[in-house]
Amino acid sequence: QGQPVESGGGLVQAGGSLRLSCAASGSIFSINTMGWYRQAPGKERELVATITSGGTTNYADSVKDRFTISRDVAKNTVYLYLQMNNLKRDDTAVYYCSARYVSGNGFTRYWGQGTQVTVFT
Repeated sequence: QGQPVESGGGLVQAGGSLRLSCAASGSIFSINTMGWYRQAPGKERELVATITSGGTTNYADSVKDRFTISRDVAKNTVYLYLQMNNLKRDDTAVYYCSARYVSGNGFTRYWGQGTQVTVFT
């Protein structure tokens, strides 16, 4: 367990694409849910997309049909991705990876350091 590590943010023109990546230590059995959240300036952090250990996905309405969350599993590491297509200016934000681990009788969530996505027109 520990802080996930994100990469892949950057500057992109509206209508373009970016792919974010995140690596979290642990097995698919120890990580209950992983997800992407974002926070724009002056706004609260909001859910973008999540995926459970069973593979069930959930998306914010604002990104449905444009963003796709996926993951790969390796020994002791789970990799999380967010493919972002047809980006809009409103998608500009710091994107955070989240990993929620099974811990005792509950869960413990870790956040990544965040990666900036800036969409310009």
